[in-house]
Amino acid sequence: MVYPILWSLWMSFQTGRGMVMSFGGFTNIVRLTQDPVFIRALTNTLTFLAIQVPIMLVLALLFANALNDSKLWGRSWFRTAIFLPCVTSLVAYSVVFRSMFGAEGIINQMLLSLHLIASPIPWLADPFWAKVVIVASITWRWTGYNMIFYLAAMQNIDRSIYEAAKIDGVPAWARFWYLTVPMLKPVILFTTVISTIGTLQLFDEPNLITLGGPSDSTLTLSLYIYNLSFKFMPSFGYAATVSYVIVLLVGILSVIQFFLARDRRA
Repeated sequence: MVYPILWSLWMSFQTGRGMVMSFGGFTNIVRLTQDPVFIRALTNTLTFLAIQVPIMLVLALLFANALNDSKLWGRSWFRTAIFLPCVTSLVAYSVVFRSMFGAEGIINQMLLSLHLIASPIPWLADPFWAKVVIVASITWRWTGYNMIFYLAAMQNIDRSIYEAAKIDGVPAWARFWYLTVPMLKPVILFTTVISTIGTLQLFDEPNLITLGGPSDSTLTLSLYIYNLSFKFMPSFGYAATVSYVIVLLVGILSVIQFFLARDRRA
């Protein structure tokens, strides 16, 4: 593990094409600041992070709270149904999403039949709607994964706490907000960190569903690294530099999240 990490760090200071490289110092770092494609990929990645992760975690928390109710009929079936996407074949579901959100896909056909739109939405041809498709696909795939963590943590909470609060007249929403959420704080922190890391490394959905388009509107840092290494004329040194941007972002955001979630009691 150590050797590839150190070697990639050394490569990030190399310039050249293919395997013909030479030491370039901070040339690649300077290039980052002048590369509009990198800026676009960074902006897209942070946009997905800021929008998709909160939506996914909130949905996962709400689903877990609903499915923790012992009186809910068919809750085992609902748990399986919500968790199933995260074990579905990545390529298969990406192909299905690409077909569903095509110009003549089932989503447009359904919206047209319900008279919610007058003309088909260019889901994969418009920069804004392409981002919406990526956010929807990631949320569909990973919400159930995070829900399992919340559900497992909720089932370890002593039921007598809720019973006492219910006897005291505390409404359901208050029990959820003031009892459940604080007691899930460590699990929420864990899912936030791993979701942040996963989103910063986002590659599969933009590559398989939108191909990074249109006009690089869904290009992410990981997809840009792939393009630099294997799609365009190989520039392994610059690709390694971009990869360390992800490492830096993961480190900074993880520290911030741990800081905000720290125990403030004296």
